[in-house]
Amino acid sequence: MSEPRRVTFPHMGDYWVAVKSIAELTGCEVVVPPRITRRTIELGALNSPEFVCVPFKYNLGNFIEALDRGANVLCQVGGGCRFSYYAEIQETILRDLGYDFEFVRFEGGGSILEIVREFRDKAAPHVSMARVAACFWHAFHMGEAIDAVQDFIRKNGGFETAPGTMRDIEARFLHELEGAKTRRYVDDLLGDTLALLRAVPLQRPERPLRVQVVGELYVVMEPFSNYRVEDELARNGVEVHRHLDLTTLIRNSISYRSHVKEMQRHAAPYVTYHIGAEGTESVARTLDALRGGFDGAVHLKPFGCMPEVNAMTAMQRISREHTFPILFVSCDAQAAETGLRTRVEAFVDMLRAREAGLINA
Repeated sequence: MSEPRRVTFPHMGDYWVAVKSIAELTGCEVVVPPRITRRTIELGALNSPEFVCVPFKYNLGNFIEALDRGANVLCQVGGGCRFSYYAEIQETILRDLGYDFEFVRFEGGGSILEIVREFRDKAAPHVSMARVAACFWHAFHMGEAIDAVQDFIRKNGGFETAPGTMRDIEARFLHELEGAKTRRYVDDLLGDTLALLRAVPLQRPERPLRVQVVGELYVVMEPFSNYRVEDELARNGVEVHRHLDLTTLIRNSISYRSHVKEMQRHAAPYVTYHIGAEGTESVARTLDALRGGFDGAVHLKPFGCMPEVNAMTAMQRISREHTFPILFVSCDAQAAETGLRTRVEAFVDMLRAREAGLINA
């Protein structure tokens, strides 16, 4: 490629801040796609196969918007379901649309070291392996900071006396994190941010409603795709929990076999074999929530996601046998946030009535 390499990648939550740092620290020019909007999914849906899962459409929309901004190197990773086929199909679609670019797919084979090596060979051949590994470690540390801040907000944001205060602190944190070049800076920024969050006045009930969020990784971690369901739960006074975030996902991939076996043990007797992708984990975390005294769970899946469709069967049985409330949300390109808001309000009302002993299920 004769022109300068301008690298881009799809969005998923706020992790673009950490991913951008990898490319920048290895000397690549980065084109971050615009934040996801309705236009993003409309572009993706218009140019995608009709029944492909919705994360594919969001990713494709991200790529189109980035290409229109001058990107010429697209990066995509593989996965444990149809995600494995995204790269080839997206590349074909984008070339048919007339775009000229280099498409870099990272397979990794389940190994972070392999992904680091692939990134160095395919996207930054001018940089030493040691430098690329250091950049990945720095990005992982940034991801840990993002996860820590957002976990605190999920669990406490619903009880602010001045709603929106924590999200303002989070926005400032992300803006400053984008310029972080050292681990010490990240640590200091995280410490300062958590101190600010802990100082926010709260009106927390003695026993708040607790809800576990489970499901497919993309729609769980990308708030636009799930209609900001966690914010809606918080707005209704719920303490929101979820195990799935980027750094946990990476840790689980490093010990993939043992993690799958652990999830199968947690999911027994409702799951005997590994469902694939996050399906087994969705069942396991739902049972963990039930056993841990949670009030309910929210299950998020892309429309037509087969691992999560399979998980739903087990989860519906759990809900029925233990009278454990689960809100099932199927995310697609056509749904509206207004409808989700109404469903969340009804779900939380039902949880409160159940807690008060007015209903048994």
